[in-house]
Amino acid sequence: MYLAGTGKGDITAFVKGAGLLGYGIYYNTMESIETLLSARAFVFVDDVAKTKICFVNCELCFITIAIKKGVLKTLTRKYPEFGYDEDNLMLTAQHTHAGPGGYSYYGLYNLSVPGFVMEIYTKIVDGIVASIVEAEKNIKPAGLSWSTGVFANTVDVAFNRSIKAYNLNPEVKAKVSFEKRHLAVDREMTLLKITGNDGNDIGSINWFAVHPTSLPNTNTKICYDNKGYASDYLEKYYAGKGNTGYLAAFAQGNCGDVTPRFVLHPVYPFLRGQWEGRYPDDVESAKYNGKLQFEKAKEIAESEKQNAIAGGIDYELMFVNFTDVNCDPKFTNGRTDAETGNAALGVAFFTGTNDGPAMHPLVAFFVKRIARMVKWIEKLKAKLGSERYKKIIERKYRVQGKKDILIESNARRILGTKLINRLFVPGWVDPAIATLKYFYKKVGHIKKPWTPKILPLQIFIIGDVALAGIPFEITTIGGQRLRKSLEETLAARGVARVILCPYANGYSGYITTYEEYQAQKYEAGHTVFGEWSLAALQTKLDVLAKEMLKPKEERKIPHDVIPPDFTEEELNHFPFYKRAWYIRQELIRARRMERR
Repeated sequence: MYLAGTGKGDITAFVKGAGLLGYGIYYNTMESIETLLSARAFVFVDDVAKTKICFVNCELCFITIAIKKGVLKTLTRKYPEFGYDEDNLMLTAQHTHAGPGGYSYYGLYNLSVPGFVMEIYTKIVDGIVASIVEAEKNIKPAGLSWSTGVFANTVDVAFNRSIKAYNLNPEVKAKVSFEKRHLAVDREMTLLKITGNDGNDIGSINWFAVHPTSLPNTNTKICYDNKGYASDYLEKYYAGKGNTGYLAAFAQGNCGDVTPRFVLHPVYPFLRGQWEGRYPDDVESAKYNGKLQFEKAKEIAESEKQNAIAGGIDYELMFVNFTDVNCDPKFTNGRTDAETGNAALGVAFFTGTNDGPAMHPLVAFFVKRIARMVKWIEKLKAKLGSERYKKIIERKYRVQGKKDILIESNARRILGTKLINRLFVPGWVDPAIATLKYFYKKVGHIKKPWTPKILPLQIFIIGDVALAGIPFEITTIGGQRLRKSLEETLAARGVARVILCPYANGYSGYITTYEEYQAQKYEAGHTVFGEWSLAALQTKLDVLAKEMLKPKEERKIPHDVIPPDFTEEELNHFPFYKRAWYIRQELIRARRMERR
């Protein structure tokens, strides 16, 4: 017998002029609110063993380590009776690119905001806590089940945006054409259903892989995008049937290379984004895509084909240093030298995708040449330098493979130098360069990485279903491989279905397959720990899963190290500020209003 509770909290952290998170473009700022944002909490209790877990899905781009720390700190202080800790609380995001930024400890993910915004951070933390408190108050006996449904090939819901990389995978026997890119995605939706003992549905969580990027990088409105509209439609549908308390979370799947955009914009391909959704009006496109997800979720929820869940609740979490993972050969086609290294972002990442182009191709061409020149110089210096320096340089370029390295975020270097203020490109050329130099001026002396390297991996088990929380966004085939390897390991304790939960508890870029990485498209450019990142993730989750085959008291979870804390003083070195160009825009708007 299970107990379950659901709750909702407001996380609409609006600060006019602060950046939205997802596209990383300096002009993608908050000016108004299209929709409110919510956190949806689901508490599950094994009424026999009294074990409890809480799954929260937020209408945000991703969860940060800072947010989870803040939520746990508040829960421990105000509600110790709930008994939550790192292990039994999983925070996830549905990945809208129209949500607030500025709530990460790590500087790179605050660059386009720019800065850490305490007001945004506090609003998100308080809203998540409120959702959990409400869920705790609503706990009651419930039954759980899961089922799946597949979108018909004629439904325009999801499209692969990196088809060249996708086709490199050995799993793809017949290469998929660009025109058939809608077939190069995971078209299956999985839904976990919660039903009260009175027969009324309490809520549901479903997982489907598509980016909530229906709104482009020129958007200036806070909005929960397609998945938020899907949640709203399903909740209103049940409210119309008299079930006003129904809670619907539309969580994310293996969407790393999946977009809702499939129409080439005829006039403004570089201004608005190279592709768009069903309609020229981006909000209407978001609603259209959300309605498709809603209709499939409703179909699954009302289907008689439900797999009842029975069995205990279990959970574990493990912190991993992803800069130093020696990969298990069973995930590397037998190679014994596969490993990860310090985080690095490639030029391919900064060129953007068809969801939102960024660096101009001509600029990217020259930056690639500079990156390759830096590589040549460093390798030459390594031959003439110390043995230690030689090993560092050799390992960096071996691990990162074909990537043209632009930023080394753990080593705090750009194009080979730590002296960012001396970059030969002046700040007036591009606001992004000016922000970067300001960032260095403020935090250049702080010896903390710009992106996290210590990251959490988490597994929840509810009967025969396992939820695997990962702090990355993973591609279609990458997700298939990871789920398969986990299901093979967890089958020994009766798990029949593994559900991947990306953007969980933290964030540090993408995970592509080794083969996709060789194409160096956008996703590979942001696969920061190198070409064997997927194998590293499989290796570490396999370790965690095998520990969960043992009785609780016999487990030894091998934490590499705990993530570092950032002091308030360190965060205040790079607080949110309104950039000069934004202030000028406000003055221009004010003058126009006066003339009217």
